[in-house]
Amino acid sequence: QMEKGTEKTSDGVKYYRLSEIEEHKTVKSTWIIINFKVYDVTKFLEEHPGGEEVLREQAGGDGTESFEDVGHSTDAREMAAEMMIGELHPEDRHKIARPKETWATPVNEETSSWTNWLIPGLVAVLVTMVYRVLTSD
Repeated sequence: QMEKGTEKTSDGVKYYRLSEIEEHKTVKSTWIIINFKVYDVTKFLEEHPGGEEVLREQAGGDGTESFEDVGHSTDAREMAAEMMIGELHPEDRHKIARPKETWATPVNEETSSWTNWLIPGLVAVLVTMVYRVLTSD
C-alpha cells in the first residue's frame, strides 16, 4: 500500500509531496531533495565525508544549492543515485525552485552596507568629474 500523497507514474517514478518530505528530518528518517529528486540519506548520515551535520541541516528540504556548491565528484553522484527513492511532485516544484540570481551566498551585513555607499559614492565622483569637464572652458 502507498503512503499518503505518494503517486507512482506509468514509468515507475515515485512522486512525493513536499509536505511528506518535510516530515523526514529525524535521525530515524532523513530525506533530502536535490534537483527535484528525493533521496533517503538516513543510512548514509554517518558515512557522509562532509559530516552528518550538513545533511541534517538540509533534512526534509532542498539541498540542491549546498550539494552543487560543494562540487560533488562523479563517485558521490553515483552513490547518491543509489539512495534516490523518487522525485518531488511536479506540482510542488515551484515551492523550492528559486531564480538563479538568489542562489548567490548571502553577503554578510558589513559587506552589503559597505557596498551600499560605495556605488553611489563612485557615481557621485563620476558625475562631478563629467560636470567639471563640461563646464571648464
